[in-house]
Amino acid sequence: MSLLKVILRFKLPNPLHSVSESVTLRTKQTFASFSFRATAEVISSTSGAHFQARQHTFCTMPAKKEFKRLPTDVKPENYNLRLQPDLQKFTFKGHETIDVKVVSSTNSITLNSEEIEIQTASYKAADAGDQSVKAEVKFEPENGVVVLSFPSPLQPGSGQLSIDFTGQLNDKMKGFYRSKYTSPSGEEMYAAVTQFEATDARRAFPCWDEPAVKATFDVTLVAPKNRVALSNMPVKSESDLPEDNTWKVVSYERTPIMSTYLLAFVVGEYDYVEGKDADGVLVRVYTPVGKKEQGQFALEVAVKTLPFYKNYFQIAYPLPKIDLIAIADFAAGAMENWGLVTYRETALLIDPKNSSSKTKQWVALVVGHELAHQWFGNLVTMEWWTHLWLNEGFASWIEYLCVDYCFPEFDIWTQFVNQDLGRALEMDALHNSHAIEIPVGHPDEVDEIFDAISYSKGASVIRMLHNYIGDESFRKGMNQYLTKFKYNNAITEDLWESLGKASGKPVLDVMTTWTKQMGYPVVKVSEKQDGNSRVLTLTQEKFCADGVQPKDGSFSWMVPISISTSSQPDKPAVVTLLDKPTIEVTVPNVKPKEWVKVNMESVGVYRVQYTSETLDKFIPAIKNKNLPPRDRLSLQSDLFALARAGMISTVDVLKVVGSFVNEDNYTVWSDLASNLGQISILLQNTDGFEDFKAFNRRLFKPVAQTLGWDPKDGEGPLAAMLRDLALTRLGKYGDEETVSEAKKRFEAHVSGKALLPADLKTPVYITVMANGSEDDFNKMMKLYDEADMQEEKNRLSRCMGSIKSDDLKKKVLEFAMSDKVRSQDTVFVIGGVTGTVQGREICWQFVQDKWSELHERYKGGFLLSRLVELSTENFVTEARAKEVEKFFEAHPAPAAERKVQQSVENIRLNAKWMESQADKVVDFLRSQ
Repeated sequence: MSLLKVILRFKLPNPLHSVSESVTLRTKQTFASFSFRATAEVISSTSGAHFQARQHTFCTMPAKKEFKRLPTDVKPENYNLRLQPDLQKFTFKGHETIDVKVVSSTNSITLNSEEIEIQTASYKAADAGDQSVKAEVKFEPENGVVVLSFPSPLQPGSGQLSIDFTGQLNDKMKGFYRSKYTSPSGEEMYAAVTQFEATDARRAFPCWDEPAVKATFDVTLVAPKNRVALSNMPVKSESDLPEDNTWKVVSYERTPIMSTYLLAFVVGEYDYVEGKDADGVLVRVYTPVGKKEQGQFALEVAVKTLPFYKNYFQIAYPLPKIDLIAIADFAAGAMENWGLVTYRETALLIDPKNSSSKTKQWVALVVGHELAHQWFGNLVTMEWWTHLWLNEGFASWIEYLCVDYCFPEFDIWTQFVNQDLGRALEMDALHNSHAIEIPVGHPDEVDEIFDAISYSKGASVIRMLHNYIGDESFRKGMNQYLTKFKYNNAITEDLWESLGKASGKPVLDVMTTWTKQMGYPVVKVSEKQDGNSRVLTLTQEKFCADGVQPKDGSFSWMVPISISTSSQPDKPAVVTLLDKPTIEVTVPNVKPKEWVKVNMESVGVYRVQYTSETLDKFIPAIKNKNLPPRDRLSLQSDLFALARAGMISTVDVLKVVGSFVNEDNYTVWSDLASNLGQISILLQNTDGFEDFKAFNRRLFKPVAQTLGWDPKDGEGPLAAMLRDLALTRLGKYGDEETVSEAKKRFEAHVSGKALLPADLKTPVYITVMANGSEDDFNKMMKLYDEADMQEEKNRLSRCMGSIKSDDLKKKVLEFAMSDKVRSQDTVFVIGGVTGTVQGREICWQFVQDKWSELHERYKGGFLLSRLVELSTENFVTEARAKEVEKFFEAHPAPAAERKVQQSVENIRLNAKWMESQADKVVDFLRSQ
């Protein structure tokens, strides 16, 4: 599933666009990928035994609620499911006949069922002829189950369970729900759609709603004749409903054996474009009516991607067709339902004229992510939600491999270092982080782990493992794993076993240190020259965001180390494994003044701390770009993190920032901007903020001038993305020339004289709002009302909160809660006001005042965690940390409990930095 990477460095991929959605929403998803440490600033600008023997301390969290999985005395084999949604009354009626196997004698059958009314339920043994036994129905809402009791024990053998039921097409974006859209004629309409992951298939039909309880499905939908009706498989038959020929009865081919959370149905109005991949698989992209051209880009990506994965895994795509469909109301970024993948409109649709380069890249990543799940997740499924990370981390890694194959011009692996590795390192440095793999009990706990640890750290350790064992061994091991467990379930250790056998390396031993314990190391480097060799001493310890080592437990990792040198910056000079607290490494053929870089290309999941003398050797290599982009990026990223932890001086880091004067790589700039954004949030609380703005204007001005406002012939997408970034920063920080040009172009756009190209819209909108009047705000609102494309509505609504006026910020918050803004987007519009000190105050008060409404709307989903994060984590005082703690003690939010703890920890980190470093940073800025 793709979380709105908002949502993480929110799967959107750049600090500004991410705010829209790239969680998570990237992928569950989509949330899928945005970093909130600078979000506010950017938004407004933009085997177990082995390790017990080693006495490692692993992070485990006991289940918060008492929970039992379903009994195993009865198992489903096939569901024959018929559903008829009513798009006027927002209800549905259903009937299912489930072929079951009674494993052991029992008086009852327990299934999952939630918000379903059962009219009748009966059981018929295979040898009982037409004789069936009626069940007594008892619901246990607190456990999400229904118990069907029978007057005498059911005997072992085969039988059929028949259930008639009704339910509601809810407005919560989970289960079988309704999605509102506007027809080309302007009429308000509804579709019936599904989102079952993690545990919401039970809201559509009584079932064994656990990933390990797989079955086949024969689906029939009864739908209005004038609506498209889709499910996972191709249509088998279609006929009129005998009692009313305005309805049609559509039956679909039987699915492969699969988990309930991967089932899907859609009934609504859609257009589509179609094609076939190289192997003849039919691919369709369904779009809103009248917008089929907006599905063409995703179609091209999908047609390329399916053969890529087939070749990579050496296993053909298992189904005869695959549909990708844009859903108007969708909480995540996308969902990998087998053969019918659902997406947010902004994660699938590309307007050839009005979509930005960032959006095209985002769509390519999300399509790549969800199609990877068709093998990894759908063909082979995690045994329980404890292993969710394996699904999501793997898909979040291989989506980059796929996009790099399809679109090498995106230099996507460098962006991985910024978007996924960076976000993972940021969150996992917190004391309130969690291990990649943690025990999950009650389904309520599942939503908490749809986060940057499962997605981004999961992807990062997979990338590190791939590099450690090599691509050939990795592919061989993946094929063995998928072949062995196809149409079945697996756990994390099953994958390590396959990859270990394929590579001959201690994969289980190495990877358990990364998945079973939280955190990661900082590798401290000291060096000495020995003739023509450099001797490095590498020492590992747990890296903590506050620089304070935990008192309880010991932490140690088996760290793959790759070292490069200035004579061959693109090739590893030494590859080794740091498998103890300290090791010594000799790097041959290094002259005294040459640099040696640990963690070449930032493949390892760790920070690196050098001595001052070693750091000095890198400065010329940054200026002349002899140090490759991913290494330039990781060097400054590590420095900012070490400064925040109080392990080095922030002033010294800002001095190194000056070395990037000749930088031309978009992703390096993006990460640098994000790190400076965190400092901006803090310095807003001082009298040195104007000096900081001036520092940024001097930093970003040269690259903006080099790029100019208008694209040059032949420039690639990364140039457009860098232009967006640089102009946005200059506009946000009040560069007069940039503000003047942005206002001029905005007026021409509003009047229709010269429409803004898509790649310039965000910098212009943000600059105008950050320096604008009520009249400018009203013009933005008018553009929003007239926008026909969700991507454009998102751009506009996320920029509105940058307006200077406090009264207008309050209007933005009320607007966010109105019917004009889709519920899936409200959180990010609210977050848009948090770019200033006063904006954060206004937002936090608003969230407290509206908490009951917001909690009811988002409870049990990851959007609630995003709301907590956006509205709290950028405060800077201990008093505010206590206030946030007190509020959530009085207003519990179980699905966001960990996020509350993380936000409070971040507030205290901010307060610590303010106390120890703010004055020194201000003095430095004033001396410039």
